Amino acid sequence: MSEPEVITRIEGRVGRITLNRPQALHALTTQMCRDITAALLAWRDDPAVELVLLDHSGERGFCAGGDIRMLAESGAADGKAAREFFFVEYRLNDLLFRYPKPTVAIMDGVTMGGGVGLSRPCRFRVATERTTFAMPETGIGLFPDVGGGWYLSRMPDHIGLWLALTGSRLKAADCELLGLATDYVDSARVAELKAGIVADPGATETLLTELEGDAGRPPLAAHQDEIGRLFAQDSVEAVLAALENAGTDWAAEQLKVMGTKSPQTMKVAFRQLQLGAKAATFAENMAMEYRIGARVVQRHDFIEGVRAVIVEKDNAPKWSPATLEGVTDDMLDAIFAPLPVDEEWSPLP
Repeated sequence: MSEPEVITRIEGRVGRITLNRPQALHALTTQMCRDITAALLAWRDDPAVELVLLDHSGERGFCAGGDIRMLAESGAADGKAAREFFFVEYRLNDLLFRYPKPTVAIMDGVTMGGGVGLSRPCRFRVATERTTFAMPETGIGLFPDVGGGWYLSRMPDHIGLWLALTGSRLKAADCELLGLATDYVDSARVAELKAGIVADPGATETLLTELEGDAGRPPLAAHQDEIGRLFAQDSVEAVLAALENAGTDWAAEQLKVMGTKSPQTMKVAFRQLQLGAKAATFAENMAMEYRIGARVVQRHDFIEGVRAVIVEKDNAPKWSPATLEGVTDDMLDAIFAPLPVDEEWSPLP
């Protein structure tokens, strides 16, 4: 018998969810999302469970995202399995967002895409020196989903937009600076942290304070003002123009990075964050993201991005449209338009 890809159990008064797909950096499948959801629902009103702990097996990372190959294969066909994945995953993201009990995510290693969707709603988000955070979707023609429209748009100094457009990677100190992580613990002490939480879930906050390590100075702090100035524009084209005129090495580097991204996806992400910032509820944001996901997964740029970056690894995607100017408002309107009523996303009752 092969091991389950998610291990759920109750230890003491703690509900434990362990991602167990190490060969794929715990990338989420539809069934994994269903299993996590089932456990959370079972424990929601169970007085025997005081707190929920999310972690992963092995040492290579918390969660690298979703099952991108499946999404691309589905997108190249009828898109049904991809839409089902987004529907189930976004319900899980929303369930975690409004979960009534304390939740702890151990972000020890790679935490990207779907991994951000699991960790960011948790009350306690623990980074280590191995943590690498990113929303790299613009590089494969997808978009920063799982609540990116909500979380990224609410970051200070337009840093969320910078993350969305560039896919930049952050280490632990920057994660703490931006509130992506609430605590920093050295990876050598994570086992001690987990054991302590299981022994006394009510003392989790005290324990995190006792085990708190030093993540060092956040490198991002040196560029925060520059990001706030250059990314405070009303279009992606205006951001690029501001970067071109900045005359700094850092701005030139961002320009170079954005030159490799899907023009369609950058414009989708820009509008997504604009709308996400105005959303009254997290669920409203997720309904918007589902409309985007249901459509972009079948568009050329996503299938081409996965081919170039993940399957053939030539890292030379041919985007269509190839320029920002080619991505029209009509094209974006079609991606963001409401779905037929019976196909819209809805949160779990």
